[in-house]
Amino acid sequence: MSELRIESVTVEVAGRTLVDSVSLRAGPGEVVGLVGPNGAGKSTLLRTCYRALRPNSGRVLLDGTDIRRLPARQVARTLAAVLQEMPSDFGLTARDVVAMGRAPYRRAFQADSRDDTEAVGAALASLGVAELADRRFDRLSGGEKQRVLIARALAQQPSVMVLDEPTNHLDLRHQLDALRLVRTLGVTAVIAVHDLNLAAAFCDRICVLDQGRLLADGPPEAVLTEELIAEVYGVRTEVSRHPAKGKPHIVVLP
Repeated sequence: MSELRIESVTVEVAGRTLVDSVSLRAGPGEVVGLVGPNGAGKSTLLRTCYRALRPNSGRVLLDGTDIRRLPARQVARTLAAVLQEMPSDFGLTARDVVAMGRAPYRRAFQADSRDDTEAVGAALASLGVAELADRRFDRLSGGEKQRVLIARALAQQPSVMVLDEPTNHLDLRHQLDALRLVRTLGVTAVIAVHDLNLAAAFCDRICVLDQGRLLADGPPEAVLTEELIAEVYGVRTEVSRHPAKGKPHIVVLP
C-alpha cells in the first residue's frame, strides 16, 4: 500500500484560482472522500494527482516522491484513475478497454501475457461486466461504461486509486457495489463523490472543498454536521446516526 500526499497545491486557469493552497493526505489503505458543491475544485485537484494538470504551486507526493519526478510507467503501475469523461473508443470492445489497464506492464506491441489475461478477466468479473466483454464500448449504456472504466483501473493492479465521481451513471445497487469494491481492495483511494451519505458510509475521512479551499478534513461524524452542510451547500439538513452502521445519515429538509 502507498501514501498519497497533496502539499499546498494551487491551480490557476485563465487567471482564476480553481484550487487554493490545498493540503491533504491519504495514508496507506485509507479511503478519503472529496465532497463539495459543483465548481468547488474537486476534479481539478484530482487531475493534479494523476498528472493531467501541473499545479502552479505545491506538489503531489507518491510515497514521499514528487509524482512529476517519477517515470510515467512507475506512476501508472502504482496509481490508477477513473475519470468523469467517457472516452469514445470507437471499435474497441469492453475487454479491449479493460486491457488498456495492463499497458504499464507490457512493452510496445507485446502480446498479452497470462497475467494480463487473468487480470483483465478478474477485473471484468469484479465489476459484473464479464458478459459485456465482447460488446463494443461505445454501444454500452452510461452505467455499463462506467463499470468498464472502473474495471480498467482495477486491471492496473494499483496501490493507489483516484476516482472522480465514480458512481455517476450507476444505479443504486452498482453505486454500492463499486464503492464496496474499492474498500475491499485495501488500496489507498481518493474519491470525489456528490452523495454525502455514500461518502459517510464508505470513507474513512471526508475532505470538504468550497471555492477551491479545503474547509474541513476529518472522520465523517466530525465533518458532516448540519452547520457545515448549510455553510457549504446552502441547504438545511437533519444529521443523525444510522441505526445499523452508526455513520452520519443526512436528510435534506424542504
